[in-house]
Amino acid sequence: MSSETANMVTIYKDLKEIEQYMKNRVGLGKSFDLGIRKIKVLHHEVNFYYVNGLCDSALIVQLIEHLLFLNDTDRELQGKNIFEVVENQFVHQSVQPISKMDELVDQVLSGLMVAVVNGYDTGLAIDVRSYPGRMPQEPDTEKVVRGARDGFVENIIVNTAITRRRIRDERLRFEIMKVGERSKTDIAIGYLEDVADPDLVDIIKKELKAIEADGITMADKTIEEFLLKQSYNPYPLVRYTERADVAATHIMEGHVIIYVDTSPSVIITPATFFHHLQHAEEYRQAPVVGTFIRWMRFFGVFASLFFLPLWFLVTMEPSLLPENLAFIGPNERTNIPIVVQLFIADLGLEFLRIAAIHTPTPLSTAMGLVAAVMIGQIAIDVGLFVPEVILYVSVAAIGNFATPSYELGIANKLVRLLMLILVAIFHTPGFIIGSTLYILYLVNLRTLNVPYLWPLIPFYPKALTHIILRRTVPGSKVRPTHLHPQDRYKQPSE
Repeated sequence: MSSETANMVTIYKDLKEIEQYMKNRVGLGKSFDLGIRKIKVLHHEVNFYYVNGLCDSALIVQLIEHLLFLNDTDRELQGKNIFEVVENQFVHQSVQPISKMDELVDQVLSGLMVAVVNGYDTGLAIDVRSYPGRMPQEPDTEKVVRGARDGFVENIIVNTAITRRRIRDERLRFEIMKVGERSKTDIAIGYLEDVADPDLVDIIKKELKAIEADGITMADKTIEEFLLKQSYNPYPLVRYTERADVAATHIMEGHVIIYVDTSPSVIITPATFFHHLQHAEEYRQAPVVGTFIRWMRFFGVFASLFFLPLWFLVTMEPSLLPENLAFIGPNERTNIPIVVQLFIADLGLEFLRIAAIHTPTPLSTAMGLVAAVMIGQIAIDVGLFVPEVILYVSVAAIGNFATPSYELGIANKLVRLLMLILVAIFHTPGFIIGSTLYILYLVNLRTLNVPYLWPLIPFYPKALTHIILRRTVPGSKVRPTHLHPQDRYKQPSE
């Protein structure tokens, strides 16, 4: 039977036909985790289908026990519509009738329990899901000194719940759909109905529904690639966050958030370049302190991009430096070209980063000491590196680590390496050309029809002040204009 034909099949009235369908299509009897429970209620056969490991076994036992109790106590129900009796006796807040066999299969494989009654062409899907997972905890990549310690987990139900806990507005919407021909992954989009741009919501829903793939087991990253057709652009066009307070803040501004089941991070759309430079810590401190932290972060990002190419440029053209800064260049002669040393050191740090990810936590500290003390110092002693190379590569690396967005940090590193190549070939013109091409490239990027460098290009002075300065919350009354919010004001306007 083709999938299109299966989608049209209504639930069989004969329970034996349903069981045979489940054996042929789903592997009932072959897959050990696919279960069936057969009982009789008021002399009528009732079957339950479920997947072990995705359901709350105690709740299933409670529901079935409640039905079996009817056989002894409710004789006055004899002769009544047994389907209605069963439906009314399910003491659960989420019981949904279904009419198609493909709905039955999808619900069972999603972790729900489906009850079917002999002689009726309708089933009942009961939400008894209990997905294996962890409790909400603070994300490792977005820690704050002060602030909430709960973060998103791999369960989409928990993620939407901790978001709704922060936005108790009746206009908050979570629209859910399934994506993936085989994975049938749950995806929800969250937004404020009276704030978010309806066109933006429609575009995102249309793009998500148009995804045709076997599965999206890599979760939100796969969704991003389908949604934005990113190709080989290294710069992130959406922002990821594992913090519920960050996601709630962006929903209030008019963004649309995409939740993907099995992913502990959510997608914030649309996101400009400057969204990747902000961090929750700035809003947990006084505005002046938050502004200082933001400026330091800006400096770190600038250093990660231009610090090494600039230093390499002045080593090749010392005349660019005034006499009192002549010490900046390398003070030792070496047989290995400086650009080769920079590449070896920079890529070596990347090796260390990758190794740290794959190294067990108890060993990561020892690995860092080996790399810093033994490899770095010995490389200088044997003449592989001049000391200045280690210094300036380390400064650039720290700038990378100061970048809040992991994706933006990696993209900036690629640009830095390309700039080093251009400077090595063309010297000063190479630095100027590389910087110009870099800016033009970012100017031409758009994310969901929003300019990537907004509000710098196109220039919006008032919005740009919110980027440069961490404004007070009472002073931030207007939502960002690039989102085209329906309700422009976050607070009553004077």
